[in-house]
Amino acid sequence: MRVAFFSPLPPSKSGIADYSAALLGPLRTQAQVEVFPEDGRPFDAERFDIALYQIGNNPFHGFAYEAALRHPGVVVMHEANLHHLIADLTIRRGDWDAYLREVEYNGGEPALEFARRVRALEVGPDYDGLPMLRRLLESSRAVIAHSRFVAAEVRKAGFEGPVAVIPHGAWIPTGDRMGYRQRLGLDESTPLVGVFGFLKPYKRIAESLRAFRRLVRLVPDAKMILVGEPHPEFPVHDLIRALGLTPNVRVIGFAPIDDFVGYISACDVVLNLRYPTVGESSGSMLRAMGLGKAVLVSDVGAFSEFPGEICLKVPVGSGEEDYIFEYLNTLVSRPELARAMGRRAREWVERECAWDKVAGRYARFLECVAAGRPWTGEAEAGEPATPEAPAMAAEQEQPVAPNNEPAASATEEYILGWVPSESPARGYAEYHLARLKRTLGITPPGTASDRVLEMGAYLQITPALGARLGYGEVRGCYYGPSGTTDHRKATSIDGTVFECDVDLFDAEKDSFPYQDEYFSTVLCCELIEHLAEDPMAMMTEINRILRPGGHLVLTTPNLAGSRAIAAILHGFHPGFFPAYIRPSADEAAEARHNREYTPREVRQLFEDSGFEVTLLETGPFRQAPRPELGWVTHLLERYLFDTELRGDGIYAVGRKAGAVRERYPTWLYSGGEQ
Repeated sequence: MRVAFFSPLPPSKSGIADYSAALLGPLRTQAQVEVFPEDGRPFDAERFDIALYQIGNNPFHGFAYEAALRHPGVVVMHEANLHHLIADLTIRRGDWDAYLREVEYNGGEPALEFARRVRALEVGPDYDGLPMLRRLLESSRAVIAHSRFVAAEVRKAGFEGPVAVIPHGAWIPTGDRMGYRQRLGLDESTPLVGVFGFLKPYKRIAESLRAFRRLVRLVPDAKMILVGEPHPEFPVHDLIRALGLTPNVRVIGFAPIDDFVGYISACDVVLNLRYPTVGESSGSMLRAMGLGKAVLVSDVGAFSEFPGEICLKVPVGSGEEDYIFEYLNTLVSRPELARAMGRRAREWVERECAWDKVAGRYARFLECVAAGRPWTGEAEAGEPATPEAPAMAAEQEQPVAPNNEPAASATEEYILGWVPSESPARGYAEYHLARLKRTLGITPPGTASDRVLEMGAYLQITPALGARLGYGEVRGCYYGPSGTTDHRKATSIDGTVFECDVDLFDAEKDSFPYQDEYFSTVLCCELIEHLAEDPMAMMTEINRILRPGGHLVLTTPNLAGSRAIAAILHGFHPGFFPAYIRPSADEAAEARHNREYTPREVRQLFEDSGFEVTLLETGPFRQAPRPELGWVTHLLERYLFDTELRGDGIYAVGRKAGAVRERYPTWLYSGGEQ
């Protein structure tokens, strides 16, 4: 599908520009997309299957609005009001006659009479009362909205074509909380409240400052930051001085996006209040939720649709200031509640608003519109089904052996059943039993028609892929001279024979000897940390050989685990296996660890490689519990660092969602040709 994409892009000071930049990457894995920013390039509609217009209520979107009138397509309504945009395209160009025509077209004679008074400078434009949507909607084939509220406003305006409600994508950023607190002169425990974005009165800043003044009377060391460009008609500095809040409130002003995110990360509570509203979404709010912050929103418009467990909703009206104060007081006096809400918010946006999922919904809707098929919602439009729970993921509660130690589970017995007690590999299998068991537990089950590949196969869990998980074809691969295949055979303690082919090649340099989309599942366990030169070469080949919707199971040591943190604080190397291997004249040494990964890096690796992460967790890596590392958890909690994903081993599952997005991601590669 060929898509023409009309939108401003950074460095334009438009939140929709940032939105479009984030959407384009994953959308380009789903369709052929050509971008038309405001650069005057000619547009040939015959070259495209559909045109997509990102429409906002400000001058940055004038070119997209005018193009949408000339070449009907799908419009993304980021809010349910375009009056400011129409005024910019008419009044600010000195074309009052065009403004009057648009007002009459949208509101009839009464609106026209009011507009004549506007022209006479007797009153200002009726921005709130007349949304000016009619001409654009009548020229559009379909509409995308981010909320049911905006979708309802579009229907109210008379649009009868297809409408899709697709959530606003959410950024899941990283932020240096303590680094930005150091900039602000704050320690780890000082309560900090933040307001972000253009500092306009409708963001309830006056009400928030008055509520914050009441909080300061109870918590004198509480601080507030206002990060955004002040509105010229809103004297925020004068208001702060009048309320006696100069020692407690600081106006940061406009901040580049990295600093903007950093200041959000420094906060304990974020205020995202807006009234009146025309259904606009808030990128600042979604960034705050992605950073795991407790957020207050106004209980109006699209914001009312957010689940109550991920934010606190402030009713507008006479009691608004009281609600803001009571919520702030509760969250500041009970920080554990704020942290719990922030965790739920982050989990929700990861689940519902990830850019890959948003792009997939875009692509499916655009395909329906381009083909003239009816749109009936996600369930009937190709939303991928959630894989069934792995057959070995859960077991019955373990029985207790006579010595009060838990008895071995059926899975553990099965794994050890393929390693005779006299075998040199028995000790390794016992030491890594927890990891091997968990790997089987997270591997999606197969059917007789499914094929699975285990990379780096030692035949420890390989037999279970067929016998226990149901795959019809089980294959292995290992490092060695390309083009060679070993036929491997193993016999279990009970006499069961397992056989499979193990193909030899270099995963970083060779093309894998398999057809495109051949496998349903690939296991890449304890392998990526050994790669020395080009891990994305391997990830690219894995993507190629997996069918659409197929799964990659990856396990690797966790460089950000509690053990690693404790090691570096004690002055030791944080790597799980940083040692060099002593040369031996008798045999080639096993590959050492070259680069270990963190869970966040594994997520980024999957996304850059075209995979949607369906599971990311950490857990035991060896049969060795580490209760003595509880002090690390206490340290992380004190400084409000995330205590999750701190186990010794990383366990991840990804679903192939599209092509590789970044062959050489900058977080993993440096130098060389671009």
